[in-house]
Amino acid sequence: MAYVITDACTKDFACVAECATAAIAPAADDAAAATVSQLFINPDECIDCGNCASICLSSAIFSEDELPADKADFAAKNKAYFN
Repeated sequence: MAYVITDACTKDFACVAECATAAIAPAADDAAAATVSQLFINPDECIDCGNCASICLSSAIFSEDELPADKADFAAKNKAYFN
């Protein structure tokens, strides 16, 4: 089960550095970082380690199976970013 970033994301990029598989995008030095309102996790690359969630100060990252009901659409939004 992949992790999911929600709209509470403050784009501090701490999770990007903690990701074991580089599944979080965009990186701070990526031009796309200025064009998005949050970061995203690629569900096909996420290994469910939880490093990102443990470092997130804004509590914006959830395991997909623990997403609050009002944030359920963010699983699809994270996946769509990589398609």
